[in-house]
Amino acid sequence: MELGSLIGFVVGGLCIIVAILISGDWAPTSLISFVDAPSIMVVFGGTIAASLIGVPLPKYLGALKAISKVFKPPNANHAEAINQIITLANLARKEGILALEESARAMDDAFLQKGVMLIVDGTDPELVRSILETELMYIDGRHTEVRGIWENMASLAPAWGMKGTFIGLVLMLQDMDDPNAIGPAMAVALITSFYGAVVANYLCGPVAAKMKIFNSEEMLMKEVLIEGMLSIQAGENPRIIEEKLKAFLSPGLRGGDGDKKEAGDE
Repeated sequence: MELGSLIGFVVGGLCIIVAILISGDWAPTSLISFVDAPSIMVVFGGTIAASLIGVPLPKYLGALKAISKVFKPPNANHAEAINQIITLANLARKEGILALEESARAMDDAFLQKGVMLIVDGTDPELVRSILETELMYIDGRHTEVRGIWENMASLAPAWGMKGTFIGLVLMLQDMDDPNAIGPAMAVALITSFYGAVVANYLCGPVAAKMKIFNSEEMLMKEVLIEGMLSIQAGENPRIIEEKLKAFLSPGLRGGDGDKKEAGDE
């Protein structure tokens, strides 16, 4: 569970609710005044509809399901990945490359398993790199596509909020005979802009930003795996492989007492 996402959503929601209650002298009705069905239809319905126009339905549904990755991201433990590579390197050094086949069959990581099996099959190193980097490129492309859908919704929501505001203003201006009705009508008109801002800045935008971070971490881990597998194929010393792979990581991620942090690293 990614606690940062959970804490962010809970704290953000509480801040909005408490702010409304404080402004309304802690009256429960102040929350009710922020609930407006037509505004919800315009903002949420309009954002979803416009997003669907831009992408095929299966990809859109897949992007919506991907929000679960914000709370349960894929495993991108760089230190664990390096340890796996070093274990394989030691095994290959003692028993030969073919000894890796049995270990590969027991692996949970399909990407690492594919790379090891290519090595065991005696595939040319340049071809191994090409195959794995091609897969890496398409994984990154799919992640970018999903993230783009969320970024698109983040840009559409405020625009639909303004459309709802325009609708409310038009209806208000058509009925200017009663001055007492202008204030409530203006409030309802502005609620749609509020909804649009919340959808963009509290939901869609942050989800897209978190997806981008997780994607970068996953891509880095897979690059480490590629370099490690090619080093094993080249017969390099496990200690040299370890130092080579640690160079991909910031000092704070490398572990070990001998690693010193550089300025600005965490």
